[in-house]
Amino acid sequence: MNAVFLNEEFLKEELKKGNHKALVFLMDTYHQPLCVYAYSLSNDYDGAKDIVQSVFIKLWEDRKKIQSIKSIKRFLNKSVYNEFIDQWRKDKRMLSIEIEHYKALETIINDEKNDLTNQIKMVNTAIENLPPKCKETFLLSKKEGLTNIEIANFMGVSIRTVETQINKAFRILRKNLKQKIKPILFVLLGINSNECHFKLN
Repeated sequence: MNAVFLNEEFLKEELKKGNHKALVFLMDTYHQPLCVYAYSLSNDYDGAKDIVQSVFIKLWEDRKKIQSIKSIKRFLNKSVYNEFIDQWRKDKRMLSIEIEHYKALETIINDEKNDLTNQIKMVNTAIENLPPKCKETFLLSKKEGLTNIEIANFMGVSIRTVETQINKAFRILRKNLKQKIKPILFVLLGINSNECHFKLN
């Protein structure tokens, strides 16, 4: 890794000049986290790599305008998001639930203080740290999509117990994650804003 490129203004200047070493540095620095981000959007490993490759190609082709970019990291994250949306729209129509999903994603990536990868990691860690029965019930409901009756039968407990465990999970997550939980939970588990509002407030 060339330490001289750690100065972002110098990096942008060298990219603008067509310095391939600057491009290599950029890709070495951002390729893996961008692939993780793209995968979190698409759930498709090969598709995620294609998205990231396309972003780097477009950046290189349009490098003469790179000086107008305030933050390379933020620009690349936004570009990955836009590339994903463009590709997704070519394949299928957006349903209302999917529109809300992407609105939640946009809320997250427009938060300048955090990036999506770190926030997803934070939420997953919080879920993993839930009490065992609470976590199992919550994930069966919100990740596996089982109904409360199905969960009760599977776990050998009452429906009231299932409801109690799910509400407990929301309370713990709210305490640990504050308001960031709403868009992130929707992205990860498909929990819509109305449900989050009801459970978390």
